[in-house]
Amino acid sequence: MKAFFQVGLRLLEKYTLIITEKPDAANRIASALDFEGTPKKTVENGVPYYLAKREEELIVVPALGHLYTVANRKKGKKDYPVFDYQWIPRYLAERGASRIRKWLETIKKLAQNAGKFVDACDYDVEGSIIGYSILKYACDNKENIAQRMKFSTLTEDELERAYTALLPHLDFALIEAGLTRHEVDWLYGINLSRALTTAARKCNGKYLTLSTGRVQGPTLQFLERRENNIKCFVPTPYWNLKAKVEIGNHFYEADYEKRALESKKEAEELVNICSGKKGKIEKVEKRSFQRTPPVPFDLGSLQSEAYRLFKYSPIRTLSIAQQLYLDALISYPRTSSQKLPSAISYQSILKRLNRVQKYAKLAEELLAKGKMKPTEGKREDSAHPAIYPTGKLPERSLSNSERRIWDLIVRRFMAVFDKPAILRSVKINIDIGGNRFQLKTIQTLEEGWLQFYYPEAKSKNLALPATKKGEEVVVRSITIEEEFTKPPPRFNPSSLLRRMEKEEIGTKATRAGIIQTLHSRKYIHKERIEVTDLGCEVVNVLRNYCPVVLSLDLTRKLEKRMNNIRRRKETRENVIRDTVKTLQQVITELKENEQVIGASLKSALLKANLDEKIVGTCPVCKSGKLLILRSRKTGKRFIGCTNYFEGSCSTSFPLPQTGTVRPTNIACKSCSWPTVKIWKKQRRPWTLCFNLQCNSKRKQWKKL
Repeated sequence: MKAFFQVGLRLLEKYTLIITEKPDAANRIASALDFEGTPKKTVENGVPYYLAKREEELIVVPALGHLYTVANRKKGKKDYPVFDYQWIPRYLAERGASRIRKWLETIKKLAQNAGKFVDACDYDVEGSIIGYSILKYACDNKENIAQRMKFSTLTEDELERAYTALLPHLDFALIEAGLTRHEVDWLYGINLSRALTTAARKCNGKYLTLSTGRVQGPTLQFLERRENNIKCFVPTPYWNLKAKVEIGNHFYEADYEKRALESKKEAEELVNICSGKKGKIEKVEKRSFQRTPPVPFDLGSLQSEAYRLFKYSPIRTLSIAQQLYLDALISYPRTSSQKLPSAISYQSILKRLNRVQKYAKLAEELLAKGKMKPTEGKREDSAHPAIYPTGKLPERSLSNSERRIWDLIVRRFMAVFDKPAILRSVKINIDIGGNRFQLKTIQTLEEGWLQFYYPEAKSKNLALPATKKGEEVVVRSITIEEEFTKPPPRFNPSSLLRRMEKEEIGTKATRAGIIQTLHSRKYIHKERIEVTDLGCEVVNVLRNYCPVVLSLDLTRKLEKRMNNIRRRKETRENVIRDTVKTLQQVITELKENEQVIGASLKSALLKANLDEKIVGTCPVCKSGKLLILRSRKTGKRFIGCTNYFEGSCSTSFPLPQTGTVRPTNIACKSCSWPTVKIWKKQRRPWTLCFNLQCNSKRKQWKKL
């Protein structure tokens, strides 16, 4: 066996080749399956793989996510329409993917003498495609003889069970559905994106990548419609009445029962009626009710909760959860299930979590209950259960964001097993001059599951005094508050994700990426999402010349057909044929109107480019705009005032010459000057105030 590592695979006879999705997963699987728990690691051409000893010898080799992708069969052609495609290695289709070549060469070499093949990639659509494409193309058509490992965590026990109970073959129906989805999305994406990009280039004279697609289009339309509603909204005034009352030496603010008065005159008349009057308790209503525990996390609810609590974007939450999964701390995160099977042994997980001091008391309380039954939701996922902690403790120091997400998942897991919280609503009706005012509060009587979860989930208690009907209260003042009706709220990443789930567009694994793409294409910006002029113009173009692309019905029908492929009620060929037929009609319309489309996009593109360079108002001359510019003479970047071109302001500031610089639209807290954000490779982005006299930023300028 020692010779294996000295001279390579030539001296190793038959063995089982196990394909995993990521290097971390390969390490954990090899360690779990090796009888001694100490697999031998080899690195060849930069590719790590492991030799594990069992009754038979195992070689565990990872992929790097997708090693193959859909691409145009006619290489180099940039025109559209494009309907002739093939699956090829990523290094042939994408810039920056050159190391994929060595990865595939190593896997091909490892496959040559293998007697048995096992797909141990994540058990979902994407993982199934990754394993299938490697087995088919890199392993010389071994997809039909390969077996499948199915697991939801990377714990040793579950990996051992998955290997001893290998599924006899790959899930070809799932793979077929996944391949269809990739191909349909590629056909929509490349053809529509090239149509927009070509039209813009011909009119603008510059190459700028514009994109849209089967899911991206409808999602952008949600945002554009909301943007229009907000811009067209006309606020109308209304008035609220509030009474400051004294009960038991404490002051409280009671609201008039009719919360919105449409006339200021009516509000003033009520003030005159109530002024100088004493209040009388008309009624005290108390009602107890239960607040049921939450259901276990699926990916969407985890992303929403992480945004609510920590303001993490959906794609960031997914990335963190994926790493926690690879560390064997949580179950597979890309799930739509809200159910926890009893087979995972709730008690065992809690006993292991009991070793963490902050969870010890909570875990002991649940374990003392004996039989445990979780509160569950309706949604199920045939591949994986809801997200739960494995009970395994971290083997490394977690980052703050990783610790927060792990803690959130642990607490949610514990909360689903406890009893409902008991709360009581109290409403006191106070008569003042024949007009009713109300005091309301909700009090927690029994915390129940709330003790396991975050403080933000708990009800805020306002203690009201003990009162009885007929009791008089002192009215200290009656005030009028003028307010205005508000437009519909803007989407944030979390609410947009929920809207996409509700409309059934995209998948649990792709929705966060779609939102990120809309940002990167400059169609949307800011945390409270605003649609840029460019985003609005793209929607207008699609609405005018190919409305079918924005249709939710089209997207839903495609989703339904792809689900039918999984059930073997539909074929991949039929779906692709109908997709091409639809696109042919759309592209004909786009080509006929290419000049008009380009002209409509031109001004929006120019404004988008300018917005990306505008840092803010010049703090020196107060009238010019500061822009990120590049010197024609030296080629260096700097910030300069637009009034320089008028000869009235020569203000300028240096910038780092490496990395990406973007305006933040946020003023410096110390000096109120505009700021920029700097991105450099292998460093976290940081915000820079370019005011050389700003005390808070002197240390940052030393870095430059």
